[in-house]
Amino acid sequence: MIRIGSRGSQLALWQANFIAGQLRGLGHEAAIEIIRTTGDRMQEVALPAADGKGIFTREIEEALLAGRIDLAVHSLKDLPTELSADFTLAAIPRRADARDVLVSVTYASLEELPCGAVIGTGSLRRQAQLLALRPDLRCIEFRGNVDTRLAKLAQGKADALILAAAGLDRLEKTAWIRQRFAPTELCPAAGQGALGIECRAGDRATQAALQPLEDRDARRAITAERRLLEALGGGCQTPIGAFCRKVNAPAATQGEDSEQLCLTGVVASPDGSAILRRQMRDSEPARLADALAAQLLADGAAALLSAGASRP
Repeated sequence: MIRIGSRGSQLALWQANFIAGQLRGLGHEAAIEIIRTTGDRMQEVALPAADGKGIFTREIEEALLAGRIDLAVHSLKDLPTELSADFTLAAIPRRADARDVLVSVTYASLEELPCGAVIGTGSLRRQAQLLALRPDLRCIEFRGNVDTRLAKLAQGKADALILAAAGLDRLEKTAWIRQRFAPTELCPAAGQGALGIECRAGDRATQAALQPLEDRDARRAITAERRLLEALGGGCQTPIGAFCRKVNAPAATQGEDSEQLCLTGVVASPDGSAILRRQMRDSEPARLADALAAQLLADGAAALLSAGASRP
């Protein structure tokens, strides 16, 4: 029996059940244990004001280390870039839509929102990039699970929300999606749209069971994104966007170099008044991320990140 640890939200349980179904299809028995995390208990607290690093994963990792569960299924954007030596990211399945979306009852696009429209988001990354596009917008803190946020929208507490496409697609709650932003418009969080399956570093049996779920393209892209986030010294609640995709290399290029990756990095001030956006290509994820981080830091990213860190 493979025991899967999961948060109790509707989306987390969808993800855990999806992985359980994949494992059962491979002939394994699987069961799910719900674990309540610090992040679940702090639904009304603004994450930048809390110790955001690992608040959705800490208790799950404690259960993993204690042997109460064998693996944990995470939204990769919530998983800290540095894992304890006790754990390993055993598999990254094929990635879903990584984009952010505009959700609104009334308005069809960002451009159609009236001057001074209210946007619900709990993300500094989204807020900063939105305000860079539309400085007139007013962003307010929106916390809670998907249903809670959609209910607040229906009650008129905001004109629109910005959410991850993957969560709404997985839960089939897409009726109010009005716009899917290209990563060049609103750069996603590192790992957004991907699942990360974590297990104990020494648990070879569970790691072997998970190997058929691994997607090489997703692993390479997300390795670059998470390396960029780490190199910039950021976490899941800093105004950093990172998105990597596989691109076609020149016809003359052979071997590994033909597997080119294109990595986009965005660093912004929380109010959107200053934004750095750079893009690079390389075939090796870590080398690509390090080079892009060096360029962003040379361009002044550290000052923008300091502004975000000092924000109340």
